[in-house]
Formats: sequence, C-alpha cells, structure tokens
Amino acid sequence: MRMEPGLQSKKKTSSMLNQLKRNRLLYLMIFPGLIYFIVFKYLPMGGLVIAFQDYQSFLGITGSPWVGFKHFARLFTEPTFFMLLKNTLILFAMNLIFFFPLPIIVALMLNEVRVKWFKNAVQTIIYIPHFMSWVIIVSISYVFLNVDGGVLNELLAALGFQKISFLTSPEWLRTVYIGQIIWKELGWSTIIYLAAITVVDTQLYEAAEMDGAGRLRKTWHVTLPAIRPVIITLLILKIGSTLDLGFEHMYLLLNSLNREVAEIFDTFIYTAGLKNGQLSFSTTVGLFKGLVGLLLVMASNRLAKKFGEDGVY
Repeated sequence: MRMEPGLQSKKKTSSMLNQLKRNRLLYLMIFPGLIYFIVFKYLPMGGLVIAFQDYQSFLGITGSPWVGFKHFARLFTEPTFFMLLKNTLILFAMNLIFFFPLPIIVALMLNEVRVKWFKNAVQTIIYIPHFMSWVIIVSISYVFLNVDGGVLNELLAALGFQKISFLTSPEWLRTVYIGQIIWKELGWSTIIYLAAITVVDTQLYEAAEMDGAGRLRKTWHVTLPAIRPVIITLLILKIGSTLDLGFEHMYLLLNSLNREVAEIFDTFIYTAGLKNGQLSFSTTVGLFKGLVGLLLVMASNRLAKKFGEDGVY
C-alpha cells in the first residue's frame, strides 16, 4: 500500500526531529564550529563584490562605482602576475615533494618502535615546534643562519669555508622556506597518520606474519593500504591550497634581495591591499586564489573517485 505524500513528509520530519533530539549533545558540540565558519568564513564572502568595483571606503560598497572585470584584466596582464604564479607554484611543488611524504614515513617508523619511552620522547620533541609561532621559528633560524654571528656560518668559517647568505640569497630562500616548514609541522602532521594506523585491524598483521611477512612487508602490504584513504584525502586538500601558502611565514623571510623568488600571492595581497590601499585589486587576487583552489579540489576529488577512492565528498 502506497503512503500519501503528506503522511510521508510528516513521517520524515518526525524521524528527523527524533534524530536531532536523540543526538542533541553531538549537534551541540558542532554548534560552536558552525558559528565560527558562518561568522568568519561565509559572512565575509559578501565583501567579494568589491572585486568588481573601484571600492572607496568613504563611499562604502553601495556607493562605490562598478567596473566589472577591470581588476581581473589588470591582474592577468601585469608582468608581476607570472612572477607570483611561478614563485607560488615552485614553492608548492617543493612542499608537495619534500614535505608531504615525510609525516607518512615518520608515522610508519614510529609505529614500528617498541620501546614506549623512546617513542613518546621522539613524539614530544618533534611536536613542540608546531606550538611556536612563525616569528619564533624564523627568529631561531636567523640566529643559526645569519651571516654576521650566525652559528652555522661561524662553524663554516671555522672549518675554512666561505660564509653563505642563507637569509638574503635568492638561491637559498626556497630551501630555507621548506626546511622551516618541515621543522615546524612535521611532528604535528604525523598525528593524523598515527591515528589512522591505530585503527588498522591487527588480524591483518597476524595473517601477514603467518605468511612469513617481516616488518617491512607488513608495512607495505598492510599499513599503507589501510591508511591510503587518509593519504588521498589529505592530498586532495593539499592540492586545493596550491596558491594559498600562507602570509606570515613568507613575509618574515621576504626582503629586497630575495623578492624576485619570495614574492607570492599572499604577500602581494598584503602589499597591494593594506600598504598601497588597492582594496578592490587585492580582493580580486584573493578571489582568484579561492576559485583556483576550489577548481583544483573538485578536479582532484573527481580524479580520486575515478580511481576508486572515496575522495573528500
């Protein structure tokens, strides 16, 4: 017997209300995070309209003249665009190649450590830098890498080698940048993979051991396939942040001598928007970054599903 549409709708509503009531504490836990995203992520999107205006603060959004895609045309025709794109893509590629695999490797290695106190000590040591700000990380690097009195350069000089301008040389900027990211975020990034490893079925390890598999083969044939969905998900999210490398870190490393390789979209937005007062143009650059990130997430997610993975949605 087919149920009438009205009764079916009421039944669905009642079922939903019962579910909300039954899991009210879980939804209550989500509420603060939801408010955060609405207030700081979604509401500010209304300000993106100034990318299509010659925004003037004393006229406001409603009074500023509309100029259409004028600022987008300027962005794509300025010589600095290709410099920004090149620098950003090179740094992202280095981040993806040299940093992304390291937390996976470290998590796999820590998983094989059987001495608990040693494992806890290593985890604590590599986690600590995450809780330092980029100001502290770069300041410590300055103490070690500075030409005048830097620990590393003084050691090189004592050994008879020439001092190296790590902090001002364009050739060393990207190496220093990636090295600081590895130092600060390596330990914290391993937490996700260690958590994923803990839920791997131990019977799989027992079965592999019965088949004569050693530690390396168990890692390759059991652990890695088990955490592959987590790796794919994080890789997709990483690809989505291709043009979003972060402002604070690079701004602290940026100077007049390495600007040609250090200037990226994030620092350019600050320079154009806050320093030069070109709010509409800087909003255009930010909107471009966001759209590219969205398209990359959608494309990589679709590609992952094509190869049989779950993806992020």
